Amino acid sequence: MTKYIGKGIYDAVAIGKISLFKRKKVKIESVKVADKEAELNRFEKAKQSALAQLEEIYNKALEEAGEDNAQIFEIHMMMIEDEDYNDAITDMIGLQEFNAEYAVSSASDSFSEIFSSMDDDYMQARAADVRDISNRIISCLTDSKTEQLSTEDKLIICADDLAPSETVSLDKNKVLAFVTAYGSSNSHTAILARSMNIPAIIGVGKEFLYEISDGQLAVADGFSGELIIEPDSETITLYEKKLKDENEKKVQLWTIVNKVDRKNRKIK
Repeated sequence: MTKYIGKGIYDAVAIGKISLFKRKKVKIESVKVADKEAELNRFEKAKQSALAQLEEIYNKALEEAGEDNAQIFEIHMMMIEDEDYNDAITDMIGLQEFNAEYAVSSASDSFSEIFSSMDDDYMQARAADVRDISNRIISCLTDSKTEQLSTEDKLIICADDLAPSETVSLDKNKVLAFVTAYGSSNSHTAILARSMNIPAIIGVGKEFLYEISDGQLAVADGFSGELIIEPDSETITLYEKKLKDENEKKVQLWTIVNKVDRKNRKIK
């Protein structure tokens, strides 16, 4: 039995098998292009594809996380259209004759660094949003996609970090909990996890990703921030009781809410 400590950002418990989040890696190379106009058109086409994808994600978030949280993706669409961000990319393509992938990657690094260096925690967390929109455009440029969960089992998703769009794009019915090596309680991913009622632990540290494997049994404790790998029988029994108590409280709360709702309807 091995324990890792992070920060719980949604008070709930999950028991299940681990799934390491697999993100398709794209190698970005600096290439000089012969046709600048064609490369600018290529970037514009990828940008429009990214906007269309974000519109779909917005609609999914609207259904699963509510209007307030879905606005994250309206902000992402605005960020993609940001004049300074676009100028940084198009200047690298049009003036310096770099390929679109490299231009987007460079702009992402520059703008995320600006946010990361700010004193305000909320603004620092926006660096992840810049990387998210940039990776989406690069994904459209290279026609690469993140692998989807190919199982019917509910799983504890473990990752270095999860971008907001990655969080929403996962099938909620197959996710027991999120556990990440990095992250901030102010991040949009953390906010989404809370609004989607999914147990989540952040800031566990990168080492845990090299020491765990797909299919291992684990407990994710969103109360204490503990991730327990291959728990012993005593620990499983303890957490099964916690899970049962949690579910009973939810049923009781749901019953009270329904009673109040019915009472209010009668009064009206």
